[in-house]
Amino acid sequence: MPAKYRGPIFMALAASIWGGMYVVSKLVLVLVTPLALVWLRYVVGLAALGLLGVATRQRWRLRWRDVPLLGAIGVFGYGISIWAQFRGTQLSTAQAASVITAATPAFMVVFGRLLLAERVTWRRAAAVAAATAGVLVIVGVGQVSTRQGGGLILLLAAVTWALMSVLVKRVPGDYSALVVTTYGILLAAVLITPLALPQVPPLALMTARPLIWGGLLYLGVVSTAGAFFLWTRGVQLVDAGPGGVYFFFQPLVGTLLGWLILGEPVGWGFVGGALLIVLGVALTL
Repeated sequence: MPAKYRGPIFMALAASIWGGMYVVSKLVLVLVTPLALVWLRYVVGLAALGLLGVATRQRWRLRWRDVPLLGAIGVFGYGISIWAQFRGTQLSTAQAASVITAATPAFMVVFGRLLLAERVTWRRAAAVAAATAGVLVIVGVGQVSTRQGGGLILLLAAVTWALMSVLVKRVPGDYSALVVTTYGILLAAVLITPLALPQVPPLALMTARPLIWGGLLYLGVVSTAGAFFLWTRGVQLVDAGPGGVYFFFQPLVGTLLGWLILGEPVGWGFVGGALLIVLGVALTL
């Protein structure tokens, strides 16, 4: 399959998985704090990535000049952004989380222009505008409820994830997506360990709650090891600006699952909004 199609497919799959992540995290956050959940998710994710790396015989050696860039990816993307996603979700709803963080593509266009000198064409701007309009139609302007600064925290998550996604484009091509993802998550996990460990629930409590284990397996293996790898690989294959449009599969899937599983209301505009998102994706192709 040509790279022009592989990249979009990888990014769309990753964003769809994250749409389900917001529903799962909303359930697990009833029992686990946001920071502890990020740390537990990364422990599980690192185990999965490590096994995959050994099986595929990855080259793990880093050049010292590339360490600051990989460090920034870990801090902004896998540290600040992921914590902000969980904290913002805890203070709002799964729909609000998936919709507000859908501002990520717009920030990717901005950072792509500033850091990569990518052109902001009318086609790219129209793609982001159409998909953004679709998100607003799905939920309804003014109907996204947030509390206690949850919206601002989710906006921080969107900005930092966009920055991370653009920084990935500056990583030398001889580093695989698996290696970049693993080192980024490892750094974030190490940095938050002193703060997260005191908040981790006792093993006895976690053992007695199958919901926690099921949620951690999904968050760690599927939405961390799997989706982070897919997103990183997808970003490597397409331009950062237009590639961000595939992030809109996240609110589409998140809203649908929020309605099916959590009983969160969905208006009749869901179909119309979904069509606008599809139009935005089509414009990028």
